[in-house]
Parts: sequence; C-alpha cells; structure tokens
Amino acid sequence: MRLGRRAWLQLGLVGGLGAAGGFLFGRRKTGVVMPAGHGMPADSLYSQGIEPPEALGPLALERSLIPPPFVRGPRLVRSIELHVEEGPLEVAKGATINAWSFNGQVPGPIIRATEGDDLTISFRNLGAHPHNVHFHGRHDVNQDGWEPVPVGGSATYRIRAEPFGLHPYHCHALPVSEHMAHGLYGVMIVDPPDGRPPAHELVLVLSGFDVDGDGSDELYGWNGVAGYYARYPIKVPVGKLIRIYLANFCGMEPSVSFHLHAESFRLFRSGTRLVPDEETDTVTLGPSERAILEFTLPVRGRYMFQPHQHRLAERGATGWFAAV
Repeated sequence: MRLGRRAWLQLGLVGGLGAAGGFLFGRRKTGVVMPAGHGMPADSLYSQGIEPPEALGPLALERSLIPPPFVRGPRLVRSIELHVEEGPLEVAKGATINAWSFNGQVPGPIIRATEGDDLTISFRNLGAHPHNVHFHGRHDVNQDGWEPVPVGGSATYRIRAEPFGLHPYHCHALPVSEHMAHGLYGVMIVDPPDGRPPAHELVLVLSGFDVDGDGSDELYGWNGVAGYYARYPIKVPVGKLIRIYLANFCGMEPSVSFHLHAESFRLFRSGTRLVPDEETDTVTLGPSERAILEFTLPVRGRYMFQPHQHRLAERGATGWFAAV
C-alpha cells in the first residue's frame, strides 16, 4: 500500500531530520560542523547533527544494505571479481577520507554463497600500495590471502564456502590496521544448504572514520556513511520477520555494541548455528566480529538502533528502522 504524505508525517519521516543551521557553534578538529543541541529535532540531537553528504539520497546505500538473494540448488562454482581502488570518499557532510576500497565502495561488495560452493576470487590491485584479500572461514591455508600483491598485480584465490554463517573479508597487507582503517573490508554471507526461513534481509556494517589522520576515529557510521540512517530511516515491513547480518569493522575500538530500542532480537553469534544463542536487545562485538539478528517490529513507527557506546552513537552511528 502506498503511504501518503500525511502518513509519513505521522511517522516523523519527512523533514526535520538534518541539523538546524541556527544552532551551530563551530567546528571540531575534524572540520565537521557540530550543533549545540538546544531546540533541534530529536534525530539531530541523537546524532549530534552529523549529516550524510548532500549528494546522497534515500537509495544511495542500497547496494551495501540489501544482500543478494539466497539461491537454492546443488553446489555451484562461483566467480567473484574484486579490485582495490584508492581515492577520496565523503563519509559525512564536510568530512572526507582517503579511502582504499574494494570495487570502489566502503564496505566492499556483499558476497553471498551457499555452504559447499566453490569460489574463484579474481583479485586486481589498482591502488598505489601493495594489497590483497583474506577471507575468514574455513579453507585451504595455501589460499589464505595474506601475501601482498604488488601495485598493478593480480592474484586468484580458490576457496570453498564453509561453514555457513557470516564471514568478514579484508585486506591483510601490512600494516593491516592501516589498510582496514582506510576501508578495505566487507562481508560474505554463507547460507546453510537449505537456507534460512524467509525474511526481510539487511546488512549493517559499522565503521569508524579517521577524518584528520591522527590515528583515531572521529566519526562512525553504518554501511560507510555517518549519520545516514538518522536522515534516511530503513523501511521494513511491520509484523514480518527481519534478519540483520551485522558486522563490526571499527578496528580502533576494543569493542562496540548494537542496541535495538523497543524490541528484542534472537541472536545467532557468527551465524554458524540455526538455533539462537539467546534473546536480547544488545549485543557486543569485538573487531571483525559478527552476528545474525532476527526480530519482528509489531507496531508501525520508528525504532532506534545504535551502539551503546554513546560517543559512537552521537558521532554518526544512530539510525532508525521505520516499520510501515
């Protein structure tokens, strides 16, 4: 059913989501404008006015949010192409980093396979530094991907997708911390052979951004952009099963968390079991740790999600699910 403007206004999804310019008090060292807070809409208050780049509209992050569909069938041979690019990337309004990315996006492309599939990953280094790609999971150690690939070089990795679950992939060239901090990471969903129950599926990857190059992150965001899901809530169907593939790539934080307001979720740590580990409303993840969350939102409205490290939430990592 198509919602009219009045319905969206009742949900609070139109207008008032950005920072109010009249309340700006100056700039922090990142160069990102930070508002004072008084009199601003709730969305701006919770994210301290961190806004996404003006050029990004409500569908700009769909390729990072919506995973490819599950494909049921016999074992497949899948070909995957990954290349490294380097260049500027605006991660919030007025904040740009020198990004090193897989296929021009941070996080990298969502890869999906079924347990037992044979994967051939063709890798090219189009950047200005040695790079490579390393997959988590179980595979032949000779295909582990830690050897540096020189500038202009290429490599081919052959691995079997196993076990089922949610697996990170990232550059493992030294220093690994620097390569990952610039954006060289992504996730691979490996489905169990018979799949999981039908659900509205989403991917959420938490990142930190060192805007001023001082070795610490000043901004944080989901799927590569700070403040994006405060400005553009994620629309989900009310009363239907929601499945979140959740990953943490904040390498400069000892741990982060994900907290869902007004509802709880079934937690599948690493996604390697079909029976939930627990039901909760908050999960804590170390660097490159991941989980699968399942829940339903029974009432129309907006449900906040954010790290429970409030410093992260207030610097761009607050978002909303809009159950419609």
